[in-house]
Amino acid sequence: MVLKSLFSRFRGGDAAQEPRPPELPIPGPPEAPPSGPETPEPGPAETPPFIPEPTPEPFPIEIPPPTGLARADGPARAAIAEAASPAAFQPAPVPTRAEAPLTVAQVPAPPVGMQAPQRPPADAQPAPAPPENEGRQGWFSRLKAGLARSTAKLTDSVTALFTKRKLDDEALEELEETLIAADLGVAASRRIVEGFRRTRFGKEVTDEEVKATLAEEIAAILAPVAQPMTIEPARAPHVVLVVGVNGTGKTTTIAKLGRQYRDAGLKAGFVAGDTFRAAAVEQLQVWAERTGARFFPPAKPGADAAGLAFDALGTARAEGLDVLLVDTAGRLHNKSALMEELRKVIRVIRRVDETAPHSVLLVLDATTGQNALQQVKVFKEMVDVSGLAVTKLDGSAKGGVVVALAQEFGLPVHVVGVGEKAEDLRPFEARDFARGLLGLD
Repeated sequence: MVLKSLFSRFRGGDAAQEPRPPELPIPGPPEAPPSGPETPEPGPAETPPFIPEPTPEPFPIEIPPPTGLARADGPARAAIAEAASPAAFQPAPVPTRAEAPLTVAQVPAPPVGMQAPQRPPADAQPAPAPPENEGRQGWFSRLKAGLARSTAKLTDSVTALFTKRKLDDEALEELEETLIAADLGVAASRRIVEGFRRTRFGKEVTDEEVKATLAEEIAAILAPVAQPMTIEPARAPHVVLVVGVNGTGKTTTIAKLGRQYRDAGLKAGFVAGDTFRAAAVEQLQVWAERTGARFFPPAKPGADAAGLAFDALGTARAEGLDVLLVDTAGRLHNKSALMEELRKVIRVIRRVDETAPHSVLLVLDATTGQNALQQVKVFKEMVDVSGLAVTKLDGSAKGGVVVALAQEFGLPVHVVGVGEKAEDLRPFEARDFARGLLGLD
């Protein structure tokens, strides 16, 4: 009976009693559409045949769908699909200058600490010259910076000696040794110590009080020799014979003086009298071109310096030059030959002008220290030195030698140099130098 029932169910029997679910068609290969009219859509009761979707054309850039797209439905799925479309990744059009003009408010501000450059107005007036006091302060700052090594050498010892200490004989003796070690010389050091003995002996002093008093004593020694080199236009030209050992800075000093004379409205001439040194002649020629000075070179290397000076002075007179700076040799190792050459130059130029040279400027290198005193003695034997120029103070810890020179010889110190620029060579001022040497303002 059971077998009969199963067989009947298999053959379709008892269908009214037990309805079976509709059979799903097995998917197979797609059939070609008929050539006739389109087949009407099947009714809701019929199962549509399986038709595979056509493969979409790939985009130029494959973009993976966002996470969660498969699980989204409804409006969320449409929004995600739109965001993932290639059109959403197209760059926005850049507005042109005509479409979006840049206003002042849209200009980015400069970084902090900087100011945007501003175009000066058309009717702007040139900036006024700095006050004289401001220029003096700038020079004093450079002088003080140039003397920094000498200052450290002197003040460090003074600070170590005097820290609320009574100024007795032992302290004064140590102070004198400190000053001598700082290249102020024996005579100047004793004079300064005697000044302390008269005014401060037996009193308790600090290092700052000692520095201030030292500056006053040094300024008193330097004041008589702080004299500028005056150019007398009535001489036309004022002849300056520049002497010194090779390497002290004669050529550079001539160039800086020529620049200052040009700025003052004077017409200057350079005479390359160191005829045996081709490098010195070339250097002076370069400086003459830069400063606009008249240049007088030798006819050949080793030419007679006296003859060159003679011709240059005659030409300078004819051309109306105001000042003539004559460079000279500095071969101190051959003292007798150098002495004869310098004396010959003076004899020859006096055939043109009996009062020439009107100034004899001895250039000294501060880095040589106490050797500068010996150079002054030697050149005073050769020519009548009328003044000194002390150079390279910025590269030396021996700036105190200027005090020793003033005390020993009493020659005018016309200019001092503390750098390579033309404005770093300035007239010597006693008080500024003394306070700069002690590191005081």
